[in-house]
Amino acid sequence: MLNFLLAAALAQAVSAPPAAAALPSDPLPADWVAVPDDELLVFTLANGHSFTVRLASRYAPVHVANIRKLAAARWWDAGTSVYRLQDNYVAQWGDATEKKPLAAGVVETPPAEYSHAGPTTVARLAQRDPYAEWAGYSRDGWPLAGNGATEWLPHCYGMVGVARDLAPSTGSGAELYTVIGHSPRALDRNIAVVGRVIDGIEWLSSLPRGTGDLGFYTTAGERSPIVSARLASALPAAARPHFEYRRADNPRFIAWIASRENRSGPFFTVPAGGADICAALPPVRKAP
Repeated sequence: MLNFLLAAALAQAVSAPPAAAALPSDPLPADWVAVPDDELLVFTLANGHSFTVRLASRYAPVHVANIRKLAAARWWDAGTSVYRLQDNYVAQWGDATEKKPLAAGVVETPPAEYSHAGPTTVARLAQRDPYAEWAGYSRDGWPLAGNGATEWLPHCYGMVGVARDLAPSTGSGAELYTVIGHSPRALDRNIAVVGRVIDGIEWLSSLPRGTGDLGFYTTAGERSPIVSARLASALPAAARPHFEYRRADNPRFIAWIASRENRSGPFFTVPAGGADICAALPPVRKAP
């Protein structure tokens, strides 16, 4: 019996695949950092689906302060919806009638928080960005592009911007959109970017396309009502979502950038030698 068990153990050891070797781009556990609860805004639709936005308060502080006030006042909980779906462009939500009064304390016309002093990057892509002198990453997991002493959040897939009218309007933050198609980088520095959808983007990108001009729904029945918008910090502890961003200030992230710029493996026979920032968005994950 002992010989049989020994033979079985040896056979299993021989047939078991070898453990994958760690790559230089693999993160360490300490490279993952919790996203603060007050940076997570959870929107729930009437169909039961939800999506979570990470707010970029450092880059658009007045707009994000407005958004937090609107969430605290439960402004999105009644009479709002996803009312625009333009194919290969954006999904937009808020008050389709544009008649709902804003919550108390909301600044109707914030400063034009379209760019800010920089650079604050701790890592950059090797090649020049098509729309800027450089593109890179903040330590806390935001994509950035910049020229000289100015930088901004780029319009990549899933990034969230503030809808506005013509200048001097800058948008209050009540009307928001996210990119669901090819990155419209021409919008960079023309609109306040206030965050990124880090979970549930599929529930926005898969909604029916609007048949009106610019993808607006032509009837109220086509819209997807919003039933709630809550900061994670306002939810019961057991109901809060938890996410982590990957720190960019270490050699493992630098190796990750290189792996995005030159894909490896038998499928990629010609290295690209570079990457668009929107094709190399910094990783965010649900907390394990």
